[in-house]
Amino acid sequence: MKLYYSPGACSLSPHIVAEEAGLPCEFILVSTKSHKLQDGTDFYSINPLGYVPFLVLDDGQTLREGPVIVQYLADQVPEKKLLPAVGSMERYRVLEWLNFIGTELHKSFGPLFKPGTPEDYKPSVREALRGRFEWVEQQLAGKDYLMGEQFTVADAYLFTVSGWGKFVGLDLSDLPHLQAYLARVGSRPAVQAALRAEGLLK
Repeated sequence: MKLYYSPGACSLSPHIVAEEAGLPCEFILVSTKSHKLQDGTDFYSINPLGYVPFLVLDDGQTLREGPVIVQYLADQVPEKKLLPAVGSMERYRVLEWLNFIGTELHKSFGPLFKPGTPEDYKPSVREALRGRFEWVEQQLAGKDYLMGEQFTVADAYLFTVSGWGKFVGLDLSDLPHLQAYLARVGSRPAVQAALRAEGLLK
């Protein structure tokens, strides 16, 4: 398999999951600015939408959208329990988290990263995001991970988007459960491997 990624972007989530799953995967760097690969290939010729993550399977089929890619990867190694069993309520809870993180957190960061966003609009975006993270803080009380003691694909996604706050003036340092959780996830060997591979960890 080939996973196209950009350092620290939302593609970090499937990168972490691939490492956790122990699946053979080639990680291919894409520039978010030039939309080119390191060899000069136009990324739009590979993924017409031009964004990461983008997964190419061994048989040539492709998958896009991070929350779907992580489900696919997790289902290849059910014994790792990165995603609960099909039909179980626990699985729906993880999918619920993936959707929440994707729509309420991930997409909400968008205006803060876009150069053209009016400055007077950004405080209201930060305020809304802050409220969502305060809710997440409550959900993490007494838990190691979002689902309790078991690390799942939703944790890889939350870890990834939570790391963006420092780049856009969203201070989350006073949320103790979240900070302890991020340290816990960040210390996992597979997470460290993904961060190191993306040049985000010395």
